[in-house]
Amino acid sequence: MGGTTFKPKRTQQAGKKLPTEVKPQKPIPHAVGPGGALLVQRAEGEIGDKVAIAGFSVSSFGLFASSGEGTALFATGGGFAAELEGNVRIAGVLDISGNQTCSGNMHVHGDITLRGADYAEDFDVAEGGGAEPGTVMVLDDLGSVRASDTPYDRRVAGVVSGAGGYQPAVILDRHPDAPGRHPLALMGKVFCKADASLGAIAVGDMLTTSSTPGHAMKAVDSGRAFGAVIGKALRPLETGCGLVPILVALQ
Repeated sequence: MGGTTFKPKRTQQAGKKLPTEVKPQKPIPHAVGPGGALLVQRAEGEIGDKVAIAGFSVSSFGLFASSGEGTALFATGGGFAAELEGNVRIAGVLDISGNQTCSGNMHVHGDITLRGADYAEDFDVAEGGGAEPGTVMVLDDLGSVRASDTPYDRRVAGVVSGAGGYQPAVILDRHPDAPGRHPLALMGKVFCKADASLGAIAVGDMLTTSSTPGHAMKAVDSGRAFGAVIGKALRPLETGCGLVPILVALQ
């Protein structure tokens, strides 16, 4: 194996030039493991200090791996475990347990299933504005949001996501490094703080802002409710204050 010459079709990979001929200076240290597996310790030569196994093909598979029950191909690395240049086709389920970063466009020809319940957008919260999940928020004069405290307030912007058992499915305008920002549910289902002291809330009632900070109430004045509706109650609340799931519908 020490005299073998590899002739890759391409001379550039991942932005780096590869030699047209790779001649290992020494035989590759290897051993045959259980089941006839080839265990490569390290390849020597011009690129051997960086590549343990090199596979080249003009029209077929440069590297093929198959396993009846276990993992066909496993890789680990201090930097990238794998780096692929060119198109990649996956026939089967792609299971990713970490984060994904996409620097290009994504085209989906099927359904997208999200476990979250609402469509939210991050907003700057005014200092002392109170942004506990479930809080009804209104816009201030500086473009930030704060907890509502006025009945039938047409500046209502949404409800802070994350209360009860609901989490946002999509968050727009997210800046992880910017402090003081919170997602407001603009569409979908969200748990909302509500006050039934001014009237029992029934399923289907339209809700608006109330004088209780950060709480919604039943909209009984249709004239004042126009432009100040938060959404529709999905569960009843007969007395007192509590969390009520609502269908967000700003109008």
